[in-house]
Amino acid sequence: MPSLKSLFRRGPGRIGAAEARRRTADGAAVLLDVREPSEWNAGHAPGAAHLPLSALVEGAPPPAPAGRTVVVVCRSGHRSRQAARILSGRGVPVVDVMGGMTAWAAAGFPVRDRRGNAGTVA
Repeated sequence: MPSLKSLFRRGPGRIGAAEARRRTADGAAVLLDVREPSEWNAGHAPGAAHLPLSALVEGAPPPAPAGRTVVVVCRSGHRSRQAARILSGRGVPVVDVMGGMTAWAAAGFPVRDRRGNAGTVA
């Protein structure tokens, strides 16, 4: 029997930065950054795929093989939540990262710029 909490949950699940790193570290899930190119260039998680939310809204497919979970991240969690709902509506297994790249960096996880150097969350 489903819990009361699961009956009222709306949309895709949400996870923290540590869980996002755990799920994507071995390639079991794809980390998808939906920020704009300037934000991505300033700093992103190593190994993350990039697809701006605007492109996703226009119908671009996520860069993940069918059936593979997509872990969506943005700067703070607002755009990733939108992206997760879009992808969920397309039947993609998806979760989004609460607190986004801000939480990722605060947890001490690596952030790299477009050249592979230490980056910043913009």
